[in-house]
Amino acid sequence: MTEQPREDAAEDRAASAQQESLAAVLGGRRGALDATAPAIAFAGGWFLGDSSVGAGAAAALVVGLAVALWRLRRGDRPRAVVLGLLGVGLATVIALYTGRPEDFFLAQLMSNVGSVVVWAASILIRWPLLGVVVGGVLGQRTRWRRDPALLRAYSLASWIWVCQYLVRVAAFLPLWLAGLVGPLLTARVVLSWPLVALCLAASWWVLRRALPPEHPGIRHPREPGGGAGAPPERGPRTRSGSRDDRERAAPEAAATRHGGPSPAAARPGDPDASGTPD
Repeated sequence: MTEQPREDAAEDRAASAQQESLAAVLGGRRGALDATAPAIAFAGGWFLGDSSVGAGAAAALVVGLAVALWRLRRGDRPRAVVLGLLGVGLATVIALYTGRPEDFFLAQLMSNVGSVVVWAASILIRWPLLGVVVGGVLGQRTRWRRDPALLRAYSLASWIWVCQYLVRVAAFLPLWLAGLVGPLLTARVVLSWPLVALCLAASWWVLRRALPPEHPGIRHPREPGGGAGAPPERGPRTRSGSRDDRERAAPEAAATRHGGPSPAAARPGDPDASGTPD
């Protein structure tokens, strides 16, 4: 009686997992404005300021501070807001130090190179960063790693993110070496949210294809040995019935072979084996 509701709940979770997406879990487009607005401001200030790196840096800092305040009012975590503002500050400091406007994009180029290395290493040591990020957002901590199917799926999907960072490095590096500020800005805009959206869709597709059809989804890691989200175990069935039926019938058969009444024959008010009434 209890197995059917558990099976229905597992099927409901699996169905809801098919309708979900990584974009919904990880926050959708929230990083698009943060990634592009300061860069657009820098390029605008540099062009309008007669190729002045100082004018571009000032514009980028003002816009970066405005974006940070907007994010705080929206309820984003302060640590994430501060890290985003520090990224803008680092880019402007590098450009001011070198005096080259293309170096405003150097911090992002190096960040993408580092991301390629870190994401690839995380897969090789069986701590795929996609699982770490999604598990943290869902409050699972490391429970997802105890699910072999989920660990494998996160590992495969994390390679999509490695490819994303490789695409950015391949686009930014030649433009930075050539000192092309306008194309660098264009690449920064095109390879922000559009590329992230494509990466989210592709990695979600890989996740869904890698998980077994009966798996309840990323929100319900299965513990080894039949933990949360795992389908209920069933005993092997034969022509004579289920395993539980055979176990219940065993005492009856034993009593019958020894000449005594079966437990099913002993009822209140009937004589027991010794002939004494209950």
